[in-house]
Amino acid sequence: DLRITVDGIRLSANAPLGVLRGLETLLQLANLCGKGSSVCWPLVDIRDEPRFAWRGLSLDVSRHFIPVEGIKRTIDGLAAVKMNVLHWHLTEDQGWRVEIKKYPKLTEVGSRRDASPVMGDRKKSDGQPYGGFYTQEDLKEIVAYAAKFHITVVPEVDMPGHSSAAIAAYPELGNTDIPGFEPKVATSWGVKYYTLAPKEETFRFIDDVFAELCPIFPGAYFHVGGDEAPKDQWNKSAFAKQVMAREKLKDAHELQAYFIGRLEKMLQARGKKLIGWDEIQEGGLSRSATMMVWRDWKWAQLAAERGNPIVMAPTSHTYFDYGQGKRPEDPRFDFIGGNLPLEKV
Repeated sequence: DLRITVDGIRLSANAPLGVLRGLETLLQLANLCGKGSSVCWPLVDIRDEPRFAWRGLSLDVSRHFIPVEGIKRTIDGLAAVKMNVLHWHLTEDQGWRVEIKKYPKLTEVGSRRDASPVMGDRKKSDGQPYGGFYTQEDLKEIVAYAAKFHITVVPEVDMPGHSSAAIAAYPELGNTDIPGFEPKVATSWGVKYYTLAPKEETFRFIDDVFAELCPIFPGAYFHVGGDEAPKDQWNKSAFAKQVMAREKLKDAHELQAYFIGRLEKMLQARGKKLIGWDEIQEGGLSRSATMMVWRDWKWAQLAAERGNPIVMAPTSHTYFDYGQGKRPEDPRFDFIGGNLPLEKV
């Protein structure tokens, strides 16, 4: 409750977090009064509470690396508008951005690419080497900083697709028995075809990654991606087909469900809940997994009917790489999708 009268300001809440959120509201209402540095507030009587338990921002640092100070500024912004989750997308085809001590090549090789697309013409290459990653001490610093504002950091390690950088660093994690197998860190945007192989060696690697990252992120959730995982390589791989036959899986979609199921058991053993993009339901989904919906809203309906928890992140309303009107002439303001003006959001 926030009450501003001519006699003063009264702020009350059921918990310290409520007071913090109320102070953010008070700052937003403040105005400079005339000349000098005096501050005035409007007379208001506000009773406020959050509508949604998960109020998050998804931040991709794999295609465009953001230094620690930039992450902190983002957290400042989240706090100012009372958001409480930073969903940190740490791995991609275009770069693996997090230190894993047991697998140093992930950052020695996977964090660097030979070039990036030119802004405004993503079919062209700028020819400039690009890289960067966070040490585990950096991760701890960010998590601690976010905790001051009661913001939970949810890490995302994208699997089994969007894994070109990891496979470039450790090729044995990929489908090595397919024709033309030559993994490298991607230098262009878009969906890539390098997918982690369903080998026991791969699952041991993933569990080792979880072993190092889960203790750093104290929140309940760990995001495993699961989106845009082409099945081409699995369909060409004799080994993947053997796994499908062994597990009595009818197609590669069920193989992905099997893959995600293995990850969920690993995370549960480490006290975490699995969350993934809505593709994780293709081929079957456990009732305990949480689905983050980015495509058609029908996937949310299907998940709701099964009783799965849902976080909505639809492209139709929540993507900031979409436009705000006419495509700008300045290529620095290039965008990937159609128009999504603030009024629609």
